[in-house]
Amino acid sequence: MTLLLFILPLIGAVCLYFYPSKKLALTISIITFLESVRLFIGLDKKSSEFQYIIKYVWDTKEIAFGIDGISINFILLTTILIPICIMVSWDSVRFLTRQFLISLLGIEWLLIAVFTVLDVLGFYVFYEGVLIPMFYIIGVWGAREQKITAAYYFFFYTLLGSVLMLVSIMYIYTISGTTDYITLLGYDLSDKVQKVVFLGFFASLAVKLPSFPFHIWLPLAHVEAPVAGSVLLAGVLIKLGSYGLIRFGLGLTPVACEYFAPLVYTLSILGVIYASITTIRQTDLKRIIAYSSVGHMGIVTIGIFTMNAEGLEGSIYLQVAHGIVSSALFIVVTLLYERYHTRIVRYYRGITITMPIYSTLFLIFTMSNIGVPGTSNYIGEILALTGAMEDNWVVAVLASIGMVLSASYGLFLYNRVSFGGLSSYMIIAPRDVTRREMYVLMPLAILTIILGIWPGLLLDPMHAAVQVMIR
Repeated sequence: MTLLLFILPLIGAVCLYFYPSKKLALTISIITFLESVRLFIGLDKKSSEFQYIIKYVWDTKEIAFGIDGISINFILLTTILIPICIMVSWDSVRFLTRQFLISLLGIEWLLIAVFTVLDVLGFYVFYEGVLIPMFYIIGVWGAREQKITAAYYFFFYTLLGSVLMLVSIMYIYTISGTTDYITLLGYDLSDKVQKVVFLGFFASLAVKLPSFPFHIWLPLAHVEAPVAGSVLLAGVLIKLGSYGLIRFGLGLTPVACEYFAPLVYTLSILGVIYASITTIRQTDLKRIIAYSSVGHMGIVTIGIFTMNAEGLEGSIYLQVAHGIVSSALFIVVTLLYERYHTRIVRYYRGITITMPIYSTLFLIFTMSNIGVPGTSNYIGEILALTGAMEDNWVVAVLASIGMVLSASYGLFLYNRVSFGGLSSYMIIAPRDVTRREMYVLMPLAILTIILGIWPGLLLDPMHAAVQVMIR
């Protein structure tokens, strides 16, 4: 079944080359999602071992792929968002449609490979491979004049940081003679080696997160990217950094993680507070959502480095929840842009009068983004902060400031756009959400609520795998 999940996007990309069709791309992406759900249902939730393992032999090199209770969450997130990206771009992408759809399915294939590969070098190859189609999505289908600059920012920031990760992988290979992840889990790396390897990995993964102060590329990339690009960036791509920290940081260098935890805590707290304050003063709708992502990923990083079950499970849960909610918010603000052709907040007021359904959906995602109980983000944030409280109460208190500030900018944005008298700039009253837009937003709204009231849906499968990470 892993093989089927792995090859479906490739089959779709090949078919699109000969028969470019949005309906075909959407069908392939939905089938891939259903296959990932089947894998999730069939997963042995009490086992900490990798399941559905498949192996490929190339020359004398063997590379394995497998799924556990941690990676299945990121696979589900990926396969949910790809059909959303196709639907939300249905009318907005009007040139080079074949190449755009192939790029989306190519990203899906690479992301599935990243989350399933059980080889450190293989992770690096697929991790870097995602850069290529994403570079084109931002640079070719971006909507504004700085799209080329944003694409190069994204490409070179990530690429330059990854050089140190490659050096660390080569260092591991010279010491152990293998890059197989399962073999390395049982290999006893010395404390000094762990610290050197960790620094190389962290330099690369912190850029992708992005962690403060390596976040400069993210707001520009979000603002210039098409809506599908913003959804993928916020929903999945920045999760590659946190996934790498969990899988290779905690998995291979636990001593180094504990040693460098104060440094990571400091950067994360600065990121949470700085990003939240910066978000409050933004005037561009997309920049507001982009900077809020930096703050949320600071909470994610804190949860990882608590190195206890509550913090790590909260971090993983928040990553999935943030992937859904942040993606939905980018779609929501893009719908306003498509109607009024501006993203400046001051031009909007009184949307509730003309677009009540839109305003209701916007409210659901805003409440989740600021961590209101009963929504998905709340579960992840409270678990991550509980884990931080067990490890260092000062870190938990300072990180909680970010939650207060997130409520400030979240409620200000919603109140400014939705309530009050209708803005004089909005001369023509727009129609409410269309049927296609409802197909895009309703699944995300339903997931936001379900994950807020049924956390066991994702927490139960990850318990056993998390215990291995914090051993």
